[in-house]
Amino acid sequence: MIKLHGFSVSNYYNVVKAALLEKGVEFEEVLAHGSQDAEYLAKSPMGKVPCLQTEEGFFGESQVALDYLEEVYPRPALYPAAPFQRAKVRELMRVIELYVELPARRLYPEAFFGGKVADATKEEVKPALHKGLEAFLRLARFDPYLAGGTFTNADIVGAIHLPLARDAYRTIYGEDLWADAPQIKPFIGKVRERESFGRVMADYKAGLEAFLKKAKSGA
Repeated sequence: MIKLHGFSVSNYYNVVKAALLEKGVEFEEVLAHGSQDAEYLAKSPMGKVPCLQTEEGFFGESQVALDYLEEVYPRPALYPAAPFQRAKVRELMRVIELYVELPARRLYPEAFFGGKVADATKEEVKPALHKGLEAFLRLARFDPYLAGGTFTNADIVGAIHLPLARDAYRTIYGEDLWADAPQIKPFIGKVRERESFGRVMADYKAGLEAFLKKAKSGA
């Protein structure tokens, strides 16, 4: 059986988890927070989550996991069959990850976890996020899904990463990152109606509550 190592507060973990649920793959969740210990590094070379365990071995990186699942469990398909359209889905995914989620991640310590982010970092992140969002909007079709009429991995990535970026932006800057992109909210709502996302979001909220409670108690 496939085992997914990670924890429910990790957005990249939730991307892979949602894909597993969408494909109806039986899997086991193994709690892991990432580590630089030799034992964990043998499973995930950067010591990150998620880490996917198969009968043949381990690998990290959510994108690799999504591609692996598509090859091993091709139905239901989460990539288009045509090479060009498949590449466009991957392009959407990379733009979201590299130019929206990655800049927003620099805000997370203060936005979500009670830490502090330097003012210089905030000044760098704000224009970078706007530039990344504009790039995403040039690609996204919202018809009704990001790549067109079929649900794909781009929708999983978008529906998980984009709200986090918006929440972090609102907390740090007191503004709505999506103010000029009203089409994003109904897209998120549509994806969250799916059964897979119902489970992912419920587990995420429970995990976040437990994490914050533990952090508040100083445990």
